[in-house]
Amino acid sequence: MTKYNEKILQNLKDANCSNAIIEQFFKLAKQGKLLEQTKLLYSYKTQLLESLHKNQKNIDCLDFLIYRLEQELKNNTV
Repeated sequence: MTKYNEKILQNLKDANCSNAIIEQFFKLAKQGKLLEQTKLLYSYKTQLLESLHKNQKNIDCLDFLIYRLEQELKNNTV
């Protein structure tokens, strides 16, 4: 594996890509299918963003509940 490919591999691992995505990425690279590689990465990025948005919604719900509880605490201690 070339130094360039090692860096790409590390980047894919750092992005927490699965082994299946990594294998597909390099298979497409060997075939010279740059557009398909890009689509593969965009697809994974979309999955990550969807997960992020779901987690953000969960955090927002918890923040609201924490806020309500803190308000109750303030009202009960005054």
